Amino acid sequence: MKDPYQILGVQRTDDAAAIRAAYRKLAKTHHPDLNPGKAEALERFKEISVAYELLSDADKRAKFDRGEIDGAGNEVHREQPFYRDFGDSHGRYRGNIDPEDLDSIFAQAFGHGGGRSFNARGRDAHYTLTIGFLDAAVGTTRRITMPEGRTLDVRIPAGVTDGHVLRLKGQGMPGMGEGKPGDALVEIAVAPHPLFHREGDDIVIELPVTVREAVLGATLEVPTVKGKVRLTVPPGSGTGTRLRLRGRGIREGHQFVQLHVVQPPGEEPELATFLRDWTPKNDFNPRSGLEDL
Repeated sequence: MKDPYQILGVQRTDDAAAIRAAYRKLAKTHHPDLNPGKAEALERFKEISVAYELLSDADKRAKFDRGEIDGAGNEVHREQPFYRDFGDSHGRYRGNIDPEDLDSIFAQAFGHGGGRSFNARGRDAHYTLTIGFLDAAVGTTRRITMPEGRTLDVRIPAGVTDGHVLRLKGQGMPGMGEGKPGDALVEIAVAPHPLFHREGDDIVIELPVTVREAVLGATLEVPTVKGKVRLTVPPGSGTGTRLRLRGRGIREGHQFVQLHVVQPPGEEPELATFLRDWTPKNDFNPRSGLEDL
């Protein structure tokens, strides 16, 4: 069984935040959903998830550090006499225990013949699910693969944020006896988008426009998280002008389109000549006030 610290590439002295960051980085690289058909990625993801499930639990991590459990969370058995409740009246132990006596002790402890039962809730299982920005904005359903190979459909609510943890009741580790199973805790990692970024429930996008479109105005097609729409750019707009698309954000939020005036890539001699001969009707200094800073 491999060392979980080595699997995640962390040190024994690293804190919980460092372990979580290492796990999220590895999970994004090796997640089966991002590596379809690659069996080695699935095995690596299982290995990473098992290591994180152990090290993210403070109690289990401490037990592993003390050598009480192995890298899979299984108890490490040591060869030693089982002395409890077998001392004589002077406090001295009588030596090795007969295997039949040992079976009797376990039967009393776990309910086999003693009239008592041992029930315990199963442990929670921890997973990370990476989704796209648009899926996080509008909601979706994703199928995830558990470390043991089981698949589970997870409903992602609209507007979920990066780092949000979804609790799936009863989808964790099985309980003991009549104990209920634990829950699956799925941490959402939202991948960035090349165009959109989020401000609360509002979406912001930077839209390049030409000099002509900014000065004269235009009607342009603009992408939103809910599909493309037509946007009217008013005449006299400039870089930094913000236009609102009502209700085109997350849930009840809006989308804000921030204009960015872009110069043509090649030479424009007519434009240069016009600007040299042009005298603005309303002269102004765009850098007014900077000299006082």
